[in-house]
Amino acid sequence: MTVTVKEKKPDIKEGYVPHPTKACYKAVAEKLPEEVTLNQLMDTLPKQVFDKSNTKAILAVLRTFIFTALGLYLVHISPWYLLPFAWIFAGTAGCGLFVLGHDCGHRSLFPSVFVNDLMGTFTLTLLCYPYHPWRIKHNFHHANTNKLYVDNAWQPTIPEMFVKHPLIVRGILRLIKGPFWFIGSIGHMFQEHFDVSAFDPKQQHQVKQSLYAVGIFAATLFPLLFKFAGIAGILKYYILPWMVFHFWMSTFTLVHHTLPHIPFLDEKEWKLVDSRFTATVHCNYPWWVEYLCHDINVHIPHHLTTSIPSYNLRLAHESLKQNWKKHMHEVDFSWELMYDIAVSCHMYHNQNYYQTFAHFWKSATD
Repeated sequence: MTVTVKEKKPDIKEGYVPHPTKACYKAVAEKLPEEVTLNQLMDTLPKQVFDKSNTKAILAVLRTFIFTALGLYLVHISPWYLLPFAWIFAGTAGCGLFVLGHDCGHRSLFPSVFVNDLMGTFTLTLLCYPYHPWRIKHNFHHANTNKLYVDNAWQPTIPEMFVKHPLIVRGILRLIKGPFWFIGSIGHMFQEHFDVSAFDPKQQHQVKQSLYAVGIFAATLFPLLFKFAGIAGILKYYILPWMVFHFWMSTFTLVHHTLPHIPFLDEKEWKLVDSRFTATVHCNYPWWVEYLCHDINVHIPHHLTTSIPSYNLRLAHESLKQNWKKHMHEVDFSWELMYDIAVSCHMYHNQNYYQTFAHFWKSATD
């Protein structure tokens, strides 16, 4: 089936997403003045937010290892009716492993590049996530945040591209960009980080190292789990906590840069300072999620500069609020928020931002 996209001026009253008014949108950022530069924003930050501490890093690592081990222990001892709570705890703690690896990928957790890469490889391998491919692609995302057709983190669906896909791909996109957003990071992981040929030849040695590490880990862990606990044990002790980890990964990634009122811009209109600051969202999650995930939700200072360690993000965020609060997006995590994104942020338009799949399909085939 071929669908022709009509050239039609979008009507905000006919299916496009209006300016957010719900309570979960606590603060909608004003545009930065044209004269504000990235250096001006950076200069308002206290110098100590850039300090890297071996002590703080080790404590963060110990915290996550302890809580991840505790989560798996709870999975082991919990009766069936408490297992969902144990999986949620273990998977959220496991997401902390990824955040540690995330800091290592930016070389910001420890002062040493070697230690960062060693710890990053270890923590991400435990999640069957290849470290160096992720590190390279993720730093590309930071350099191109919300650049239309370029940003590789959570690119919106473009009408001209959508209609060229086979029917089954369109169906998958409608699910991943809608009610099944929480598995989006799984597809992203396999699509972006396992193809050696997608990387520069100079990077391929490190990429292969990470893939070998994941392969050896998986080839050791899963046969052992199968031997001692069977298929049910693989699901119980690894796959289901791993799915919870990906729920948080997908949610964090989506909410950080995809709200009804946040634009993706083509290369001609895109500005680095805006992408680093006003295209990024601070989301308030339950305290225990923020604690176990090392404040990954404190995302605006992290995008302003990746050199701030996670253990200094809150200090940086409070400093930015004192000086630039009206230019910062803030939301509260809730099912209302996720529902609003899941039913609204589908087909992208460069003037009115988002249109629902249903309205796009109706207008394209009328």
